[in-house]
Amino acid sequence: MGTSARTLLSLLLGLLLPSSSGALGASPGLVARITDKGLEYVAKEGLVALQSELHEITLPDFTGDFKINHVGRGHYEFHSLDILSCELRGSALTPLPGQGLSLSISDSFIQVQGRWKARKSFLKLQGSFDLKVKGITISVNLVLGSEPSGRPTVTASSCNSHIRDVDVDMSGGLGWLLNLFHNQIESKFRKILESKICEMVQESVTSDLQPYLQTLPVTAEIDSFAGIDYSLTEAPRATARVLDVMLKAEMFNREHRSPVPFLAPVMSLPEEHDRMVYFAISDYVFNTASLVYHEAGYLNFSITDDVVPKTSNIRLTTKSFRAFVPLLSRRYPNMNLELQGRVVSAPVLAFSPGNLSLAPQMEIEAFVLLPSSAREFVFQLGVATNVSATLTFNTSRITGFLKPEK
Repeated sequence: MGTSARTLLSLLLGLLLPSSSGALGASPGLVARITDKGLEYVAKEGLVALQSELHEITLPDFTGDFKINHVGRGHYEFHSLDILSCELRGSALTPLPGQGLSLSISDSFIQVQGRWKARKSFLKLQGSFDLKVKGITISVNLVLGSEPSGRPTVTASSCNSHIRDVDVDMSGGLGWLLNLFHNQIESKFRKILESKICEMVQESVTSDLQPYLQTLPVTAEIDSFAGIDYSLTEAPRATARVLDVMLKAEMFNREHRSPVPFLAPVMSLPEEHDRMVYFAISDYVFNTASLVYHEAGYLNFSITDDVVPKTSNIRLTTKSFRAFVPLLSRRYPNMNLELQGRVVSAPVLAFSPGNLSLAPQMEIEAFVLLPSSAREFVFQLGVATNVSATLTFNTSRITGFLKPEK
């Protein structure tokens, strides 16, 4: 991928996609909202990255014809162009409502050095030159989208560039002669550079950036059996002040992925703009994870007395259960117990403003560990409980109060 495309990508892919006030119809599991403050920061950092990488760009050669009174017409060529210095003094990255992003760079300066050669009939001349390009302004509109795979797409819908002034100084054999018509050369330099800038932007987006986006992964491994799908849920949308990244955020079993039997809830984001980035996550993410881990048996558990803290007054022995099951301690005096728990169905986590709740249903089987090391089943319990938590948010932390209801 080319240097200019990588820089453009750094301006986009920390951001990627859509925004809307109110309800988000595609029902994503995760939304990252980038505000105008966040885009301003990205533009600033992107400008620094672009300025450092401009030195690696290969500039095209320039050719043309000249005409001098009493001398006639000739041909010139400027080649081996290298960027000596550049100053990108202003940049802006803003949402483009209904399309994507608008990127602009303004009041910039580039100094280039290279070689020139001129030919008039049998006469050939050559030398070096210095080129100063001042007041460079570039404006590009980028339409963001998504394909069926959930990968992002990007096209440059429009590009405009303007150069305020070009100053060329030539040296070498009869360089002074070319300086006589430097106004012609400078004018052509300006026109060619203005067209080349947008041509390079379009080529970079079409040939480098868009193909690169098609290689981006949309799933990731969580562990040996679970993965997460973070593909985009819909094509980009943008409003005047924010840009939203809407991701599926669905957990799945890596060995046999199957459709999720429930839909992601519709999320509604408040109109907040004080921070650079806001994140919203729905219970869909946790509930798809619950489904995967329940099917894999990872929510089952086994407890024996040796895992109970030594300081605990409650032991997993028949003696400790004497008050609840008197017959147990008489039939199996002072023997250790093992409890095996199984979650009956995948626990469902529910979000509400400032609260979350969970209502797991479990079956617990108790076994006596006999002196022969054999296990003998003694009783079974059905357990249903509701657990809720009240969450409090401030600028630096999230705190909560856990309340088991029964």
